[in-house]
Parts: sequence; C-alpha cells; structure tokens
Amino acid sequence: MELVNKKNVTSPIWQFFGFKPDEKGEPKDITQAICKVCMNVVSVKESQTTNLFVHLRTHHPAEAAKLAPKEAAAVTVSKVPTQQSIVGAFAKSTKYKRNSERWARCTAAVSKYIAKEMVSYHTVEKESFKELLKTFDKQYELPGRKYFAKTAIPDLYNKTREIIAKDLKVVDFVALTTDMWSSINMTPYMAVTVHYISEDWKLHAKCLETTFIPENHTADVLSEALKEVLLDWGIEETKISCITTDNGANIVAAIRGLKWPWLNCFGHNLNVAVNYSLQKEKPKTDRAFGICRSINGAFSHSWQRRRELRKAQEQLNLPQTMLITDCATRWGSTYAMIIKILEQLPAIKRVFADDKSRRTLPNVTWQDIAILEAVKDGLKPVAEFTDILSAENYVTVSSLLPMLRLMTNILKEETTDVKMMAEIKKGILQKLDSKYDDSTLQLLRKATLLDPRYKVDHIDAEHLDVLKSQLEVEMVTFWKEKNKPPVRIRVEEEEEEEEKEVDEAAAEMQPAKRTKTLGRLLGKIKQSTSAIPADQRAKLEITSYLQEEVIDGDDKPLEWWKENGSRFPLLANMARKYLCITATSTPSERVFSAAGNIVTPHRNLLKPERE
Repeated sequence: MELVNKKNVTSPIWQFFGFKPDEKGEPKDITQAICKVCMNVVSVKESQTTNLFVHLRTHHPAEAAKLAPKEAAAVTVSKVPTQQSIVGAFAKSTKYKRNSERWARCTAAVSKYIAKEMVSYHTVEKESFKELLKTFDKQYELPGRKYFAKTAIPDLYNKTREIIAKDLKVVDFVALTTDMWSSINMTPYMAVTVHYISEDWKLHAKCLETTFIPENHTADVLSEALKEVLLDWGIEETKISCITTDNGANIVAAIRGLKWPWLNCFGHNLNVAVNYSLQKEKPKTDRAFGICRSINGAFSHSWQRRRELRKAQEQLNLPQTMLITDCATRWGSTYAMIIKILEQLPAIKRVFADDKSRRTLPNVTWQDIAILEAVKDGLKPVAEFTDILSAENYVTVSSLLPMLRLMTNILKEETTDVKMMAEIKKGILQKLDSKYDDSTLQLLRKATLLDPRYKVDHIDAEHLDVLKSQLEVEMVTFWKEKNKPPVRIRVEEEEEEEEKEVDEAAAEMQPAKRTKTLGRLLGKIKQSTSAIPADQRAKLEITSYLQEEVIDGDDKPLEWWKENGSRFPLLANMARKYLCITATSTPSERVFSAAGNIVTPHRNLLKPERE
C-alpha cells in the first residue's frame, strides 16, 4: 500500500508513519496514521505524536534507536497547567492533625516498619527518611524518635500482646520452648516461646518474652523466671503439654523442680552425639580437619587466590561457590566444610600449583582425602535430620520417633563400611540412645500414635496396650474436668430435677396421649448414644481411629484432624495436646538470631528495657 506523508511536519517520527491517500493524493484521515514497518493503524490526535513514539519504542525498538536522543525523549505530552483552587492549595499545605485518622494510619505504618525490620528509632530523624515520607504525603508530619520509643512502639506491643493473650485464654493446651543467650554486650537473656493449636487446627508459634536475667542462672532462678512468664500471661501450669529445652544442667533441674513434662531438644542431642563420635576419632581426624581449615585460611586472607579459584572453578565446570569454615560447636558446619573441600579439591590444587608466592601452602595427601571421605559417608545419613525437625509452622514431634528408628536402620554397620565410618555411626547411635529415657519415649509414642500419618506403625506391640490405657485415662480426665458444671449450676439442676419429678407425678394422675413421631424415636436413640460412659467412649474412639488407614506421608496431619476431629471429639483433644510440641528448641534460638540484628556493635549500649 502506498502511503502519503503529512504536510508541514518537522518531527523525525513521521519518517516511519504515513496516511492512506484520497483521490487527490492527500491524506484521507489525518487521525489514523499507519506504521510503515508493520502497517498497523495508530491513532493520532491533532499535532501530538506521543502515540507514534510509544508505538515505535514498544514494537520497533531498532527503528526507535535511530532517532536522535533529544527527539526520542520528546514523548511527554505538553499539558496546559491548570490553576489550582484556593481550597486545594490550602489543603496541600496543611498538616494532618495528630488526632486524625490519616495521621494515625501513617504513624502506625512507620511503627510497624521499625518493629518488623528492627531498625533504630534514630531512623525517623534521618533526613533521607523524612524526605521519603514527604514525597509520598506532604501533609504527614513525622513524629520524633522519642514518640516512637515511648508511645508508638509500646502501643503496638500492647495491641499485639492483647491478641496473643486472647488466643491463649481459650486454648486448652500449650507447649513451650526456652533457651539462654548473651548479647554482644554480655547482657544475659532467657527467651520463652509458646506453641498451640487453635480451634481451626492451625499451629501457632509466638514469642512470649525475652527476659533479662541478671542473677546467676541457677535452677531456682530459672524456675522462678519461667513461673513469672506464665503468671504474666495468665497461663495455667495444667495447660502445659511439654517444654522443650537443651540438656543444660541448670534448665533441666529447673524443669524437674517445676514438674513440667520435658523433652530434650533433638538438634542438641544430635549435635552432642556427632561431636562425641568425632571426638573418639580425633587422633585420626585432627590432621585432615586441620588441613581443611588451613585451606580456608589460605583463601580467606588473599583476594587474588579467591579470584584464581573462581577461574579454576569455571575451567573445571565446578560450582562457583566459596569455601566454608567450620564452627567448633556445630557439627553441621564441619560436615559442610568437608563436603565443600572434597567438591572443590581439583580447583584448589590447580590454584596452589600456580601460586608463585613463597608461603608454604597446605598439602592434601591421599590419606587426608580417605579420612575426609570416611567422615563424610559416616555423617551423610544424619545431615538433613536437624533441619527437618527444626520447623515451628508444622507438626514435628510426632516424626521424632519414626526418625530415630530410621536413623537406627541407616546407621547400622555394613560390611562395606570402612572402620572409621563404622565407628562414627556406632558412636552416634550410642549417644542418641542414652538421651531418651522411658518417660520421654512414652511421650513420643503418644504424639506418633495421634499423627494419622504414622499411628502404630513405629510403636512396638509391647508398648501399645499401656499407651492406649494412658491415653484413655487422659481423655476421660480432661473431658470430666472440662464438662464439670459449677456448684451453683449443679444446685439449680437438682432443684429442676425435683420440680420435674413433681410435674411427672401430676402428669401420671392425668395422662395425656402423645403422638409418636419419627423425630421423637430418633431423639431417644440419640439420647441413648450420648449416654455412653466417657471411659467406653474413649476406648471406642481409639479403636475406631486405629482401624482407619494411615494417610500419605506428605499430607498434613492437622488438616486431617480438621476434617475428622468431630468424629473423635475426645481423641481430638489429645491431638491438640501432643501435636503442638516442638521437637527442638530452635524457636527460642531463632528469637536470639533476630535479637542479634538489634544489639549490633553499633548499638551495643542499648539497655535491656529498650532491647
């Protein structure tokens, strides 16, 4: 199609657009420009070329690049400035009043930002932050840091606390975790987290308190601190399903003194077991581990070697990652260090071979490699277990017993194992077995049985009858306590019974015919069913529950209880009691990870009441 150009135009954009001609060869419709590249129609309004520039940049960037930068940037539409009304101009210059809803919403948003992102109160006094808020809303006047420190953040804390306290008031069972920590300025704290399953079968995890403990951390001091937390939040001790802690002698003695159900942290137990097994092999592993640390030191102190390592990784098609240095108290870091050294060994050797410095570099022998391989193979089966059981947003305690059994099978000595690998496996199993006594194992059996993914699959027959009997007693006891009417109500019921007997005696003197209906018959059947004694109902529920098939291992147990809890009302109470327990004390440790982002070297003078 032949196109004609528009007359008297100066913009270079028109070299890419034209119009359909009429009989005289003039543009037929100057509001419908046609792109000469794709022949699509682009609407044009009067002399404006904005749509033409947009079309060319969007669909034909190569052609748009040919335009001069000055002309290509001329896309903005020239707007005739409209005169602002007096009322509008006055409104934009007026600040929000502090009692207005808009000011309150803006301040609440800043408070939430400070709390969630753990930034300093001083942030609100920085010029760039003020300028940022002014860009979004010129009418909002930001308060100073003292307002946020003394009013806004405390108000936010109180509102959040009220919500959590309201939830805790209606739940029947809670689980706790606790741990100790010292900040960078050596201020000691104790964190306590609570875990519970709500009415809609959601698992909740909340940090109750991070308490400053200036006294010596004796068992008596810690037990008093824990009791104060419960008293502060109005939590009855009878609601506690279990508390999960590490194996510290002081906290264990405190829990025993309080007589609370206790579970030792699986992550801590596994760390102790692995370190114990590695310590037994220390004469053999000392040199190999020392070589790994020397290699890490050689690269961490030289950016040139790190640069050469990246080049070698690229040439050898190895993952371009940094080496890892282990931490003495975390066996997982030792395992990660070994994995990374073995993975990057070809690149490491190439860098060392080309190094022209006079410094003596670590020499990895085949004996070192053999030892590292043996340690790697020995620790590999347990490498992922801690992470799996450290979550707090899904049920973990019921998987602990099955995982311990799985580890027993995985860590069995095999004929193909080298001696060191076999000794490492043996040491881990020995130490783990010593960490779980009969009472702890019985708690784990209850949680496992109440998980529809497992039920009795991992419970020995010799323990099953005792387990069922204990659960039946707990179910009946809890049901009776929860449904026990107050004394006043019981007296009123007795009076109602006496009045009922008088009415029935009078009715016998004047019998009246009552029509038998299906509803009346079914009502009698329902009444007789509900009249089953609680102990029999408990047995029936457990028997019926265990007869059903287990669900898939990837299914969510709380979702199953949400759908089926009404069929097992007594057993559902026990599920809420035991499935809220955490397998590790990681939740309280995570509190300290967040606290470490607050008490930084630049903020190490914060007082405990402000942290």
